[in-house]
Amino acid sequence: MSIKEMIQDHPQVGDDYNDELGEAIKHAMYGAAIINSCADACLAEDNAKERAECIRRCLDASDACTAFYRVASRRTGGNVKAIKAIGAACIIACEQCHELCKMHDDPHCKRCATMCQEVIRDVKNAVQGMMDK
Repeated sequence: MSIKEMIQDHPQVGDDYNDELGEAIKHAMYGAAIINSCADACLAEDNAKERAECIRRCLDASDACTAFYRVASRRTGGNVKAIKAIGAACIIACEQCHELCKMHDDPHCKRCATMCQEVIRDVKNAVQGMMDK
């Protein structure tokens, strides 16, 4: 099953499908899960207390990704201003998460940092092309 196909099958989308937005929604969905998993993995590290800020930023980014993909995947009508605002919050939260996770050498933080970069890139691409309605 593909979220991009699901959005494209929406009766109000069809030929009006926005591929950049579909890609951002897909990566935000994956990002929510991967970043949340990184927060949990950080909790299991021996130095979890020292990672409190990293864990917090991971949780914030995961929640922001969830908010973005949920709002942006609704295609009835078109609340573009809200999508752009939530997209901006998602970008900020992922930038802050990336900032700390990229400093850690463990595989889960490296994967999280990479995921954050993908979400940032794709959400920026999606919201730049959206016209306010």
